[in-house]
Amino acid sequence: MSVRKALTAAALAAGVTALALVPAGAAQAKDSPKGDFAVTVNGTTYNPAVNKETKLKDLAVSGVIKVRGKHVTFDIDPATLGVYNYTLTGAADPERMVTEPTVVFASKVPVLTAAQIGTPRIERMDLKDDDATIILRAGGGKMKFQAKDFAQGGIFQQEPEFATNVEIVHTLGPKLFYFTNEFTGKINFGDGLDPVTSAQSSTGYHEMLLGKDSPQVATKLYQDGAVTRWSVASGGRMGGVLGEDAIELSQGATNCTSKCQAQNQIRGSIPVPPLPTDPTPLPVPAN
Repeated sequence: MSVRKALTAAALAAGVTALALVPAGAAQAKDSPKGDFAVTVNGTTYNPAVNKETKLKDLAVSGVIKVRGKHVTFDIDPATLGVYNYTLTGAADPERMVTEPTVVFASKVPVLTAAQIGTPRIERMDLKDDDATIILRAGGGKMKFQAKDFAQGGIFQQEPEFATNVEIVHTLGPKLFYFTNEFTGKINFGDGLDPVTSAQSSTGYHEMLLGKDSPQVATKLYQDGAVTRWSVASGGRMGGVLGEDAIELSQGATNCTSKCQAQNQIRGSIPVPPLPTDPTPLPVPAN
């Protein structure tokens, strides 16, 4: 079911007006045309043929690892175990949300000591035309990167595996900002731009780049209009979700039809409540 149909059905069930939140005809990443990842390591570029796979194991690495796809590009710096310049290319695709290269995340960088980083090596790299998995073995653990070369969907995640929680700092690209989605009450990020005119949209969410951070076994430590900090448990992950998958409907949300991202833009920082000292069970709803 398309996002437009899904939203219409949900809205009718809730007795509210349906609005399209992402480009018409959007679908999950698996429905996109295949991508074409190429990865450059130590000056050598690996670009497997369609339906083929390239594997690397236990390889010393010097310098930045460059990941270049049809829809997505980014760099991995072994010196920090961080991701830099995660960019949507705007390549022609029915599901694209931008029409020119747009940096979605300037960086996704873990806060680690020199001892924890050590001298990283590629423990494993599995590369297909539209899918890449890179695991870096570091001094005190390892960092796993998984990416898909699609125009939208759940197409990136970063997974630390260390003896303690790892703080990961997300910094948006210069044109993007975090905002409160009035439909859901949740925090999304976007650029507020019409993908055709590259001007501020005047007709609503359906013309805008839309995404969200997707944590698993992770706690938000800080939030402002451009930066989030997360504490991620070993084996947890920080993902990035773009387009349809970034939408979560909730009953009773207010409607927003014009420049919603701009008016709801997060300014300053959002306080993060302290963690509870003892788990408290949720109340049981009355019959």
